[in-house]
Amino acid sequence: IQRGIFAFGYAGGSAVNTRNLVNSSGVVAADATGAGTARYGLAASSYGGDKAIFAFGNLSASAQNVSNLVNNSGVVAADTTGVGTARANLAAASYGGDKAIFGYGNTLGGDNYVSMSNLVSSSGVVATDVTGVGLAREEIAACSYGDGNAIFGYGMNNTAGDYQNITNKVNSSGVVASNTTGVGTARKDLIGANYSDGTVGMFIFGEAGGYQSKRNLVNSSGVVASDSGVTGTDAGTGSSRYGGDKAIIAFGRTASGGAGLTNGRILISNTGAVAGIVSGAGTARNGLRAAGYSYSA
Repeated sequence: IQRGIFAFGYAGGSAVNTRNLVNSSGVVAADATGAGTARYGLAASSYGGDKAIFAFGNLSASAQNVSNLVNNSGVVAADTTGVGTARANLAAASYGGDKAIFGYGNTLGGDNYVSMSNLVSSSGVVATDVTGVGLAREEIAACSYGDGNAIFGYGMNNTAGDYQNITNKVNSSGVVASNTTGVGTARKDLIGANYSDGTVGMFIFGEAGGYQSKRNLVNSSGVVASDSGVTGTDAGTGSSRYGGDKAIIAFGRTASGGAGLTNGRILISNTGAVAGIVSGAGTARNGLRAAGYSYSA
C-alpha cells in the first residue's frame, strides 16, 4: 500500500463526507468534496490489494449500512446499498491478502451491542451478516497480522463492565475466534494500525475515563504486548499504511467532551516508532476512518 485516504466524520455540529488523500510520503492533502452519504462512526479497510472500502456508520443517531468503494486512484464511489445490519462504532481490517472484514458495533438507540461480522470479497462485495463470536461491543479497533490474519480488540460494553481489553482473532478464511483474555489497559475508541510489511501492527491511544498515551504491539503471530508509552493522544479516527511500510494517524480528538478536535497527523515508522503530532491540512474532525490504497511492486 503506497497511499491512504481519510474520509467522512463529524465537524461543526454535523456529519460530513469530506476526504483527504495521503501521498506516499505521508503528506495529507487539503479537503476534497466527498462522495456518498455524510456520516461518522463508520469503519474502513483496504481490499483487493490496492483499493479501499468505507462502510456502515451513524447519521443523526440513525445507523447506516451503505458502503463506498475507493479505487486505486483514490476516487470515492457513490453509495452502494449496504448488506447486513445497519450499525456504527465498529471496526474493519483486511484479511486473506485481498479481502476485508467489518465486525462488531452498535445498532444505536441504546446499549445495542452486536458481535456480527460482514466479509468483503476481493471485488469489494459486502456479504450478509455472520453471527458473531465473542463479546458484543462497540468503539473497538482492528488491524491485520501475520499471513492474512486480522485481530479485533478492546472496546466498550456497558452491560459487561464497560471498557474491555479482550481480543478476537480472524483467520485467513475470515473466521472470527472466541475471546482471548486481553492484555494492557482496557479502553475504547482506540486505533488499529499496521506498519512494516503489514504482518505486524498495534493498538494505540484510546479513552478510558481519560485519553490514553499507550500502545500495544501486535506481532506476526497475533500476540498482543503489554502497554508501552507513546507521545500524544488521539481518538475518533483511523490509520492508514503509506509508502509501503509506514502508517499515519490523522484528525480525531485529543481531549474529551468533543473538544480538542485536530487536523494534525502522527507518523509511525517502519519499525513502529510513533512520532509526535504535527500540524496538518484539512478540516479538524472526529468519527472518520482511513484505509490504504494504491500499490507499486
